[in-house]
Amino acid sequence: MLKKTLLITLFILIAIQFIRPDKTNPPIDKAIALNSSKDVMNILKNSCFDCHSYETKWPYYSEIAPVSFFVASHVKKGRKALNFSEWKNIDKDIKKARLKRAIMTVNNGMMALPSYVSVHDNAELSKDEKSTLIKWFEKELEILDQ
Repeated sequence: MLKKTLLITLFILIAIQFIRPDKTNPPIDKAIALNSSKDVMNILKNSCFDCHSYETKWPYYSEIAPVSFFVASHVKKGRKALNFSEWKNIDKDIKKARLKRAIMTVNNGMMALPSYVSVHDNAELSKDEKSTLIKWFEKELEILDQ
């Protein structure tokens, strides 16, 4: 019975390798993409862009099911929540809500996500980086309120 279960499990793991989730990086229109100061952009590119832009770097494990399904889904949800590649096209009220949420998630240590940081050591935000981002988010909110 155990041998049969292992063979079925192995067959399923091999079969799902042929199911490919959507892993795309649409072209970036620089006219609508975020363009901020170098320090903010460096932090965002290092810790946020893999999930929140069209500049995703798809790691090797994103090719292996079932992990590939999780990674593709995570990126899809991240882009839907906040996409820096579509920055200037985001509705003002939605952008304000996303910025407020970003402040909260950075403050409480939920961004970058612990699951992401666990495989991307350099993505963990330092105290200074958190401060820089929060100040930038707050400044963007002030601009939107004008």
